[in-house]
Amino acid sequence: MFEDTNTEIDIFEDDFDLLVAEGQVRDIADELEELHYRRGSHFIWQLKVITSHPSFYPIKGEDNIYTTGGESGEDYENLLNAARKAVEHGYRVFILPNPKGIRTADFIFERKGVYKMFDLKTIIGKSSVGNRLLESIGQSNRVLLNMPSGYNTRLLAADIKTYFELNDEALEVIILRGGKLLSIDRNDALHPSYYRIIKKRFEK
Repeated sequence: MFEDTNTEIDIFEDDFDLLVAEGQVRDIADELEELHYRRGSHFIWQLKVITSHPSFYPIKGEDNIYTTGGESGEDYENLLNAARKAVEHGYRVFILPNPKGIRTADFIFERKGVYKMFDLKTIIGKSSVGNRLLESIGQSNRVLLNMPSGYNTRLLAADIKTYFELNDEALEVIILRGGKLLSIDRNDALHPSYYRIIKKRFEK
C-alpha cells in the first residue's frame, strides 16, 4: 500500500542532487515499483525522484503537463482532460506510465514544492462514485474525481465519507467539478459537522 505525508524533504535534497549529477538514474518502472517500499518522507522523496526522471517530457501545446508517452492509450484523453483542470488550479502534473506488472496511480501533482500522487476516477453520467473510489485502494491514498457538475452533492459527500471509513490509509479526495477544485481530507470526512462543511464548500 502506498503511503505519503506532507513531511518536509529538505534533508534529502543533497542526496537527490548527487544522484542526478552522477547519472544514477534507474528505469522509470523501477522507480515506480520503489514506491511500494517507501513510507513517510522517503515516499515523498521518491515522488520527486520520479518527476525528475529523464523519460518525462512536456506535452506539446500544454502548460505544466508532462508525460513519458502513451498518448495512444485508451484512457489518455481522460487523463489529459483532468490534468488540464489541475493545471488551472496551479499544479504541475506528471502523467505516470503503467508498466506491466506494477500497480501504479495516474498522476503526481506538484505545487509550491509539495508532491502528491493521485489515482484518477472519471465519473460519467450517474456512475457510482462509491464504487470508483473503492477501486483505487492499493493504487494511491489520494484520489482525483473528475465529474459532471450535476452529480448529487449529498450522495457524493456520503460516498466520500464511506471511502474514508472503509480505507484507514486514505488521505485525500480532490473533486474537479464545474470549474472548481475541492479537497476533502481524512479530518474533514470524519468531522462531526462533515456534511455542513462540505455543503459550504460546494456553495462557495
